[in-house]
Amino acid sequence: MKQLFDFFFKGNFLLKLLILLWSLLTSFFSSAQINEIPLYKAKNIKLHKEIVKMDSLFFNAYNTCDIKTQASILNNDLEFFHDKGGLSTSKEEILSSLKKNICNKVTRHLIKGSIEVYAIPNYGAIQMGYHKFHNKLEPNAKSNPGRFITIWKKENNKWTITRVVSLH
Repeated sequence: MKQLFDFFFKGNFLLKLLILLWSLLTSFFSSAQINEIPLYKAKNIKLHKEIVKMDSLFFNAYNTCDIKTQASILNNDLEFFHDKGGLSTSKEEILSSLKKNICNKVTRHLIKGSIEVYAIPNYGAIQMGYHKFHNKLEPNAKSNPGRFITIWKKENNKWTITRVVSLH
């Protein structure tokens, strides 16, 4: 405490006071900007639950190598954007790649509470969230959360994935 007292009351007090005020104002405005981003709250609980369920169905199939279920959830008009692998537009190639590179090797784990769902009128919904992937062949590798965006289309009471953006 004496050091703090000495710092402010010895030497150029006005300069030190200005530095303190600048720090406080900068801190205040920085936290105000962060507070501009509202916490997510589902506007449509029923839709949110439907999409969370569909996400769970798809990734349970992904984690257990159930290609048939994955194929039924992926739309024929699929686009998969990956920040490392680029764009894939062939459902068959994506399923083949999943079978070859993912089955019994990689599992996906959703970061609990991270899913946001937004209705898209006359189409379906956009889902955003965070997940981690664990490579069974590299059990000690650190898994960092990655952001994902999934666009779901609802036709004839059936949800399918039409677009995926996967960011790591």
